[in-house]
Amino acid sequence: MPVLVITGTGTEIGKTVTTAAVAAAALAAGRSVAVLKAAQTGVGPDERGDADEVARLAGPVTAGELARFPEPLAPGTAARRAGMAPVHPHEVAERAAKLATEHDLVLVEGAGGLLVRFDAAGGTLADAAKLLGAPVLVVAQAGLGTLNVTELTARELRRRGLEPAGVVIGSWPAAPDLATRCNVADLPEVAAAPLLGALPAGAGALPPTEFRTAAPTWLSPRLDGTWDAEAFRVREAP
Repeated sequence: MPVLVITGTGTEIGKTVTTAAVAAAALAAGRSVAVLKAAQTGVGPDERGDADEVARLAGPVTAGELARFPEPLAPGTAARRAGMAPVHPHEVAERAAKLATEHDLVLVEGAGGLLVRFDAAGGTLADAAKLLGAPVLVVAQAGLGTLNVTELTARELRRRGLEPAGVVIGSWPAAPDLATRCNVADLPEVAAAPLLGALPAGAGALPPTEFRTAAPTWLSPRLDGTWDAEAFRVREAP
């Protein structure tokens, strides 16, 4: 799995922190890692972007982004409003493929959800994943409402001939309610893909040394971690 594309079922659900956790676990396993942000929005020229945050939390990764746009909008819209050239799926695929020749693992983080548009032609992260032939990790919310959007995302991946690598819960609350606990069993069922981890709420606020130590415990062995989905399911059962 030299390239792993990471998408979400929406925005602000823990996609960047999940990317950092996957990177940290891979680094701990002795792998070299590159992180590519396909399009960064809502960040000024001198501000830290998502790729920078991944590097801060995870450690020595090669971090980069293809473009950044100042307004916090979908990349295609942000590029148009700024009068800037948009990012195209083939550019994402070409940069990721080059990084894959130099690293054991390349993580490509999208913006928002799977079908957020990059350009006027309707290019998306899904198109970049298709060009790469890469599996796609879906970061999902924990609570009520997550099942519908997770299933829609997984179905769209399969409709496009893409492989859902699995689902990671981007922010697991300290006191999960009934719906959240039930979703531990229901998420892998609706996605028809394994649950590969759950990050505790607030994980991104941990000091980097603590984050790097803990990250493998939040992810399954498929992601270089030690997290046990079955034990987690039993513990969180209603």
